[in-house]
Amino acid sequence: MAQTYQAQIYVTLRPSVLDPAGTAVQSGLKHMGYENVAQIRIGKYIEVTLDAASEEAAREQLDRMCDQLLANPVIENYRFDLQAMSIGVRE
Repeated sequence: MAQTYQAQIYVTLRPSVLDPAGTAVQSGLKHMGYENVAQIRIGKYIEVTLDAASEEAAREQLDRMCDQLLANPVIENYRFDLQAMSIGVRE
């Protein structure tokens, strides 16, 4: 029987990749008086609910999803948190 899992996926640019959006936000904050902000990097947050036979199967599927579509492995890193959901919690 499959278990339902909830994943929170965080996708960020690799440190070596320039982040023009982060630079623009940092500049805006500086103009607003926030001089103490040293760096801003902009990323993506994605929530996925999926059914899988085991936590290991869910993790393998999430890795494939991230590598194939949700992140660009050439310029982005990703990580995810995974929790099993209780029965009746699913919307």
